[in-house]
Amino acid sequence: MGRVTSTPKTHPPPSLPLKREEVTKRRYQKIMFNPSRAEARQFFIDAWRKYRDQEPLTGMESMVIEAVSVHPEYHRVLESSDEFLDKDFPPEFGDVNPFLHLSMHVAIAEQLAIDQPPGIAAAFQRLQMKLASDHEARHKIMDCLGEMLWQSQRHGTPPDAASYLACIDKANT
Repeated sequence: MGRVTSTPKTHPPPSLPLKREEVTKRRYQKIMFNPSRAEARQFFIDAWRKYRDQEPLTGMESMVIEAVSVHPEYHRVLESSDEFLDKDFPPEFGDVNPFLHLSMHVAIAEQLAIDQPPGIAAAFQRLQMKLASDHEARHKIMDCLGEMLWQSQRHGTPPDAASYLACIDKANT
């Protein structure tokens, strides 16, 4: 007969009150890596409030402010959180979701900062020179990012960096 082994039983640690720092750390990790729609939107609203109140900003909040600063049409949205925090922005009615738009700006800024996918920074520079506008170049990239994500969701496949870069290069021609 074979030898039967048993695994030791482990018990979860006793529920002790968490220190405030641990609670803050866990909340931050949840919000940064798996935020609800309301938490993601609240992050933009809070960053804008901190900026207006001249409070120190985190690196990510500074990226948000860069995007918000070129979109004054969204200032009212960020200042009227009660009205817009839970609002849907259906594209079929011609609505642009300001939170999605700003999120895409932040995503593109992060991609450019680390050149990920590799080659995006150079493609952006070429597009920026062609259009003579940083903001317009980011919007062209945003169109490509949106298309890549839509295709990925539609087909149930991972995002395709090669098609993303090809779309950006096509915008350069």
